[in-house]
Amino acid sequence: MSLKNNSGAQLWEKAKKIIPGGNQLLSKRAEMFLPKQWPAYYKKAKGCEIWDLDDNHYLDFSIMGIGTCSLGYAHPDVTCSVVDAVQSGSMTSLNCYEEVELAEKLISIHSWAEGVRFTRTGGESCALAIRIARSYSGKNKVAFCGYHGWHDWYLATNLSSGDKLKDQLLPGLAPSGVPAQLQDTALPFKEGDIEEFKRIIAEHGDDLGVVMMEVFRHGMPNMEFIHEVKALCELNNIVLIFDEISSGFRLNTGGAHLLFDIEPDICVLGKAMGNGHPIGAVIGKKVIMDAAQKSFISSSYWTERVGFVAALATLKVFEEQNVCEQLQSIGQDLKTQMSQVCEKLDFNLKIIGVDSVPILLFPTEQALTLKTLYTQEMLKRGVLASNVIYVSLAHSKEKRRIFVKAFTDVISLLKRALVENKIESLLEGPVCHSGFERLN
Repeated sequence: MSLKNNSGAQLWEKAKKIIPGGNQLLSKRAEMFLPKQWPAYYKKAKGCEIWDLDDNHYLDFSIMGIGTCSLGYAHPDVTCSVVDAVQSGSMTSLNCYEEVELAEKLISIHSWAEGVRFTRTGGESCALAIRIARSYSGKNKVAFCGYHGWHDWYLATNLSSGDKLKDQLLPGLAPSGVPAQLQDTALPFKEGDIEEFKRIIAEHGDDLGVVMMEVFRHGMPNMEFIHEVKALCELNNIVLIFDEISSGFRLNTGGAHLLFDIEPDICVLGKAMGNGHPIGAVIGKKVIMDAAQKSFISSSYWTERVGFVAALATLKVFEEQNVCEQLQSIGQDLKTQMSQVCEKLDFNLKIIGVDSVPILLFPTEQALTLKTLYTQEMLKRGVLASNVIYVSLAHSKEKRRIFVKAFTDVISLLKRALVENKIESLLEGPVCHSGFERLN
C-alpha cells in the first residue's frame, strides 16, 4: 500500500498548528506510531476495519479505540441502541431513566457496591473517585500505584524533584499549570513494593486518607501485594480505590477484582463498558459514596443519554456471548502464532500482557526504532499495528490469518535489518515517540 499523498498525515500537520498537541489524546498522536506517515484520521470503521481519508482500507491490530471497543467498531446491537436513543432525544430537562437501570446493573454485578456515580471519561472518573474519598476521609494526601489520568491531583506527583510518574506508565509528564501548593499530596509507590507503601504510611499516615491503584496493566494481578495493601488500608482507615478503567471487562464482565475475592471501597470503571461511547462509573460502598453529597460534584453532560444506553447494550452482549472468554481465546491464538513466527525466524520479540491485550517488546537498544519500522511496514501491508493489540470480537480467524501473514513478512524484514545493521536506513520518517513530548 502506498503511503504517498497521505491526506491524513497532511491534515495532522495542519492540526498541530491550530490544536495544541494536535488532538485530544496522547495515545492517538501520529508521533506515537509513525511520524510523518501515520494516516491519523478515519472516515469509517466497522468491526476491526478502518477506512482513512483516502479510502485506504486497514485492519486494526493496534489500540482499537484505546481499548474501548472490545466488541468491535460500530457493533450492531450497541449502535442500534444509541441511534434509537438519539432519535428519541438524548438530552432534555428531565433525566433519562437508563441511568438508574445502569446503576442497578453495576451493583448487581458488583455485589459489594451500594452506590454509583456516572461520568463520561476515565480521567474525570478518577478525579471524582478521589474527591469522594477525600470528602469521606477528611484527609488530603493520596498514595497511588499506576496511571490515573491528567488531573491536578495526579500530576502534582511531579512537583517534587524528579520524574516520579515515569515508573507508573508515562515519562516526561511535566506538572505545568498544577498549583505548587499541591506538592507532596500525591505519593507514588511501585507495584509489588510493599515496603515502599509501608514507608509512605509511616511518613504521611496522619494525613493519608486515600489509596488508588490499578488491579493490573501489563500482566496478571499480583494478588499477594494487593491483599497486603488492602490490609494496611483497613488497619489505617484509608479508603482503597481500584482503578479498573483499563482492566475492567478484560478478564471478566465488570472489574477484574471480582475474580480474586477482594473488595475495594471504591472501584472506577470505563473504557470497554460503552464499546466506544463515552461512559464512566464510580461505584462504591454506601457510607463512602454518600460523602459525594458533602461536596459539589455536578456536570450537564453526565446526564446525556447515549452513554447509558450504550453501556446497557454492551453489558448485555458481554453476558450473553461470554465476551471475555472469547477475548482470551483470540488473544491466546494471536500470541501463539506470533511466538511461533518469531521462534522460526530467530527474532527475540517478547510478548507479555494478559491474553486479551498482547504487548510486544522489541529487542536490543534499538527497540523504539524497530517498533517504528514494524509499524511502517505493517501499514504498507494494510494493517494498523504498534506494540500493543487490544483484542476484540471482530478479530476473526480470517482477520488473524491476514495479520499473521503480514506479521511474518515484517518480522523477517526486521530480522534481516537487525543482522545487517540497517534498521534506520529503512525508516522513511522519524522514530516514534515513547512518551509525552512537545510537538512544535
